[in-house]
Amino acid sequence: MYKILKAEKLADKIYLMDVEAPRVAKHCEPGQFIIVKMGEKGERIPLTICDYDREAGTITIVFQEIGASTMKMSHLKEGDAFTDFTGPLGCPSEFVEEDIESLKNKKVLFVAGGVGAAPVYPQVKWMKEHGVDVDVIVGAKTKDMLILESEMAAVAGNYYPCTDDGSYGHAGMVTTKIEKLVEEGNKYDVCVAIGPMIMMKFVCLMTKKLGIPTIVSLNPIMVDGTGMCGACRVIVDNEVKFACVDGPEFDGHLVDWDNAMKRQQMYKTMEGRAILKLQEGDTHHGGCGNCGGDE
Repeated sequence: MYKILKAEKLADKIYLMDVEAPRVAKHCEPGQFIIVKMGEKGERIPLTICDYDREAGTITIVFQEIGASTMKMSHLKEGDAFTDFTGPLGCPSEFVEEDIESLKNKKVLFVAGGVGAAPVYPQVKWMKEHGVDVDVIVGAKTKDMLILESEMAAVAGNYYPCTDDGSYGHAGMVTTKIEKLVEEGNKYDVCVAIGPMIMMKFVCLMTKKLGIPTIVSLNPIMVDGTGMCGACRVIVDNEVKFACVDGPEFDGHLVDWDNAMKRQQMYKTMEGRAILKLQEGDTHHGGCGNCGGDE
């Protein structure tokens, strides 16, 4: 069992947990993910590592309450435990293996959307610890939905919050902020974008127009996390890849975004059934003949 040492609500339906997992903490690197499971028959939930403390033996995870399993997970508190906490999985971010002096000569831009701020944070923190200052754009619908703001600002060279409603920071999408920074004379050698699929798609369209190589994380489409289920099958540069074993990071300009998002939609009906069953309990009889609850 993997004990939860801290459980905190960051924003509406967004939660942070510190979990005791010394083996994972010892070996993980920025960009990798873990899989948590509640109970022997619980769903396997892949989550990108938000932070780690090798000395304390802890891993920090951030998740959004979306489906039935994450709803259950949001009710866990300090002192509770996960049945499984598997990792680190996936490939570390490419820059971890890059020559530090070469990295210091690059101008790097990180772009996070919503909960994507969580997997961006350890990468920016790693950069700061190795003497590399980077620019960071974080977007959210409203100010209240921005997470890890003080932590991110502390490790970023320049921190640019954006809100869709204009309630805080740059008013508008992260894509318009990217364009504005470039118009102001900033020249970026690489962009790392992590967030909802639709956000990453449009960031890539913008950076392609601006000539900025872009790396994305396709964690949002992962289900099983080990390559067995095939849910995260994506087309990258006309080749079949699996986000959980070949990624989760890929060249964003080579990803077939429309194909990837269509595959993501395929699982919504199944998740909807699971949510109804959780919410309705014994009253969920499945009489409609469509949800499978009568099977």
